[in-house]
Amino acid sequence: MIKYYSVSLFIIILDQLTKWFVVHNMEVGDRISVWDPWFGILSHRNRGAAWGMLQGQMWVFYIVTIIVVGAVIYYFHKEGKNRPFLGISLMVLLGGAIGNFIDRVFRGEVVDFIDVLIPIINYDFPIFNVADAALTISVVMLIFAFLREEQKEQEKVKQ
Repeated sequence: MIKYYSVSLFIIILDQLTKWFVVHNMEVGDRISVWDPWFGILSHRNRGAAWGMLQGQMWVFYIVTIIVVGAVIYYFHKEGKNRPFLGISLMVLLGGAIGNFIDRVFRGEVVDFIDVLIPIINYDFPIFNVADAALTISVVMLIFAFLREEQKEQEKVKQ
């Protein structure tokens, strides 16, 4: 069980360390080119959700995050702890949710800094952070986990 929660802890620590670096070494709007023009570190703050939705509605994020954290922990103990891929997926989700929650509680905003330009379609992707990446990755992982479970159920029915 500890190995699962250590996944969340690793994501939270990585998220907070990277945000700490940005906050203490860059002014808002500063950009460090990593692989110009496609990838850089851009100091940005977000008082909303993904793509800037619900700006300034912190109370919504507090409530939603507390519900999500509770639901993830409950579902992990009910279903995930005995199914490794599902358990890891839930812990990645938990780490991402808590990482951004810490920002909202202690900073009143979320520190974003990963700036990506998708050259094929010339799209400047919204700036994000480690917690955001963990949330997105966890959703993809959960979709695969649920699809795999459904496939197993269908195979049982066929037998």
